Amino acid sequence: MVHELVTRIKDNVSKITNDFDVILVNDASPDLSWQMILKECEADKCVKGINLSRNFGQHRAILAGLNYARGEWVIVMDCDLQDRPEEIPNLYKKAVAGGYDVVQGERKERKDKFLKKLSSTLFNIVFRYLSGIKTNKKIANFGIYSFKVIETICKMPERDRAFDVQVNYVGYKATTMPIEHGCRFEGKSSYNLIKLLKLAFGTIISNTNKPLRIMVAFGFVMSFLSMIMALYNVIAYFLGLIEVEGFTSTIFSIWFVGGMLMMQMGIVGLYIGKIFDQVKGRPLYIVMEEVNV
Repeated sequence: MVHELVTRIKDNVSKITNDFDVILVNDASPDLSWQMILKECEADKCVKGINLSRNFGQHRAILAGLNYARGEWVIVMDCDLQDRPEEIPNLYKKAVAGGYDVVQGERKERKDKFLKKLSSTLFNIVFRYLSGIKTNKKIANFGIYSFKVIETICKMPERDRAFDVQVNYVGYKATTMPIEHGCRFEGKSSYNLIKLLKLAFGTIISNTNKPLRIMVAFGFVMSFLSMIMALYNVIAYFLGLIEVEGFTSTIFSIWFVGGMLMMQMGIVGLYIGKIFDQVKGRPLYIVMEEVNV
């Protein structure tokens, strides 16, 4: 797949310019990807290989590649060829003709499995509600970006990274362009349900504190309802309506309020955990080997 990827990239980018680099980042792929990358690097010096010491995740791997990018324009794409290299000239023309700093590919029809489509839809709904940031489930990482956009994103220090969210955040003159979404050339996605949920939670917590504000509002609502319940029980007691005093309401209150307190503490704990990870200051990725750099 690596040879097919590099060949198609070079064929299409050469329609724009002969001065370009192809940067391939191996995020500890379990197959023979690094060996195939080395072959491409030996065959053509414009191909650069970056081998990370372990799996750091897709978005940190993207950051690793961006830190080696030096071109006036940078294309970011996945390696599975669902991001079709044939769209690169069209993205470039759109950016130059319109004076855009960002042109992201908007997939006409996603050729993903049902679970991935569903998780993407749910994530976008929840993320847009909690963060107030507009996202589009048809847009991922594939696009063309001016160097100043890439430079700005590389300076952002947060550990939990989501490239498409960061592109949205930095602003600049941006647009989208309809593109064809290709079928996976070979293999299968490394994202399972657990990884998707972990990425979703990390992205939401790293970009908004609205869950904390929701919990505060919920606490006020619970306090108000508790006052009404207490008033009802006092009136019912004097009217003789309570025969077995307090059993049901006490058990319900203990379990319900206890559960809500644990959930609130858990959300606060997640934010504290993110602070802990950030202040440790560990590198976002570690490069074990680099070729043609």
